[in-house]
Amino acid sequence: MIDNLALGLTHGLMLLAAFLLLKRPDLDREGPVEAKRAPRKRTADGEPPVA
Repeated sequence: MIDNLALGLTHGLMLLAAFLLLKRPDLDREGPVEAKRAPRKRTADGEPPVA
């Protein structure tokens, strides 16, 4: 009996958490897409160049 109660309780809490996460209003919003930078070139010894 305790095993079924523990399983039911934990699964119920996981369902509640999933439901609350899916109902968040910020899931439908996307932030601005950042422009991707070109990769920095490295010097011959593998160190990044000094700016």
